[in-house]
Amino acid sequence: MAKGLRRLGLEADDVSWSVQRRLSTALAPGTKLVAVPRAVEAFRAVKDEGEVARIECAADIADVAFAQVKELLCEAPTEEEFAIALEFEMRRRGAEAIAFESIVASGPNGALPHARPSSRRIDAGELVVCDFGATVDGYRSDMTRTVSAGDPRPAELRDLLEAVMAAQRAGVRTVRAGVTGGEVDAACRESLAAAGFEDAFLHGTGHGVGLEIHEAPSVSQDSTDILEEGAVVTVEPGAYLYSNGGARIEDTLVVTATGVRPLTKSTKDYVL
Repeated sequence: MAKGLRRLGLEADDVSWSVQRRLSTALAPGTKLVAVPRAVEAFRAVKDEGEVARIECAADIADVAFAQVKELLCEAPTEEEFAIALEFEMRRRGAEAIAFESIVASGPNGALPHARPSSRRIDAGELVVCDFGATVDGYRSDMTRTVSAGDPRPAELRDLLEAVMAAQRAGVRTVRAGVTGGEVDAACRESLAAAGFEDAFLHGTGHGVGLEIHEAPSVSQDSTDILEEGAVVTVEPGAYLYSNGGARIEDTLVVTATGVRPLTKSTKDYVL
């Protein structure tokens, strides 16, 4: 196997210890295995037209599926029931799979950024965080919408959601080729801070999307990753109040020289 090979680089974040040991045994004596973090992932950060087309198709399926089922939230389903309906609609419309385990989190569950759908019944006036995506030809989409069956109550929840929407707009406006992921994150944080919700933002602003739901480039507070034209990233600020709930808005975007081209097209209207 690979005669004459002196060094072989392994993706340090993806190759397990057992695989490394098997390769060590199979390779010629003297071949050195070298840990190379994020090498392949860095090459994958910029997508070609075919890759973008597949992600856009997945995003379109998710958009249409959500539009078709979101009114079910007015019928007081459980979180699990709504997640099942949404996932079925994505599959019915051509998704080969869901992109990741969907999040449907209502009321106080919405304050948990990675909540799983539960048997909790969704009540009118609660914010419902819906984070989901579809897969097409192996490529994934990712979006989040926060909605409410009727006007959100108490009024603090409307203020929270409006602040998150403003922060998301600020982040999207910042995205363009040449900026760092950290700069996009900072724009979202500054907007939330101005609205008084600085301490309620508990996670990074976004990430790359492609064959994996989280891949390069990083769009987080400490990220020095430079966004390149053709990269596909999400912008998803959120704010979470443990007494009442939380809100998050997320779009998937293609980075261009002067800004972005949105792949997520769902409305951000939040009162059903």
